[in-house]
Amino acid sequence: MAALLSLHTISKLQANLSTSRVTVKPRAALHGAQRMRVPYELKQEQSRLFHQLPSGLNMEVIVQKGVAEKESAEKESDEKKERTSENPPLVFVHGSYHAAWCWAEHWMPFFSASGYDCYAVSLLGQGESDAPSASVAGTLQTHASDVADFICKKLTFPPVLIGHSFGGLIIQYYIANAKADQFLDMRDFFPELTGAALVCSVPPSGNSGLVWRYLFSKPIAAFKVTRSLAAKGFQTSLPLCKETFFSATMEDHLVLRYQELMKKSSRMPLFDLRKLNAALPVPSVPKSAIEVLVLGANDDFIVDAEGLKETGRFYGVSPICVEAVAHDMMLDCLWDKGAKVILSWLKDLKK
Repeated sequence: MAALLSLHTISKLQANLSTSRVTVKPRAALHGAQRMRVPYELKQEQSRLFHQLPSGLNMEVIVQKGVAEKESAEKESDEKKERTSENPPLVFVHGSYHAAWCWAEHWMPFFSASGYDCYAVSLLGQGESDAPSASVAGTLQTHASDVADFICKKLTFPPVLIGHSFGGLIIQYYIANAKADQFLDMRDFFPELTGAALVCSVPPSGNSGLVWRYLFSKPIAAFKVTRSLAAKGFQTSLPLCKETFFSATMEDHLVLRYQELMKKSSRMPLFDLRKLNAALPVPSVPKSAIEVLVLGANDDFIVDAEGLKETGRFYGVSPICVEAVAHDMMLDCLWDKGAKVILSWLKDLKK
């Protein structure tokens, strides 16, 4: 409990981030070039590429092209080709202790089968990506800039960003800067988006509010979250890993598999939490400036209902809470429930 308090007390002194974008500084040199000891084995139709960032570091990207689009290119009519090509590409951004593989398990095959080109990135210091020579992988600014660089150089159509947990917070920062770029006439730095889906996302004010609510309303849960995440207890305790990320009905052999992948994915912390909290809340954007889906899980052990509502209020949308699903919605035993909500929302974007 004391560790939790000491880690987050600084959040009470948060300074508002200016809506003007800060100039990105070059990254430090590569630290060791160590990657996952056992690389994630890709599924059929998936491939792995390494996108070189301006710093010279390589970012892992798992790719799965839309099946409907590929088939139409070979044997369907011109009318069919035109229809399927309208689907925006999807770019997936993971959260702490995860990497691109967490999307490759279920959601990339699902959305690919519906005709969407899918790209899942591993942020620096995670998965198979290179690690910077620093104590942490980056900041909101650098992670969002890395995603923007990939989109700018590799995609020809404005994508939909889909982010989970802290990945959702990175996307929120991207959105704020993309809107600022429109006024600064520097749109190439944060390319335009078709939309964004925030899945069990850390809210715009960060995780400090979640922590304090847990401390006063659910102290036992607060202790477990601290032990699981801050102390990395999820890496060694199967019950704690399951309670933190998955539903109670999740089979143990799957939890063990994902536990091992999470352990090997995160070679360094995604953020310095103290510096992160000092840079929040995320700059606001005009209501309806971008199509945003806020999606939560009813059995989420990390992001509570108030955190989900906060994100919805921030973007002026009503959040959707999926029943019988836990924090790792894309890996949980009922992973398809959230995927179907996002697919329905994506179809509405085209109308």
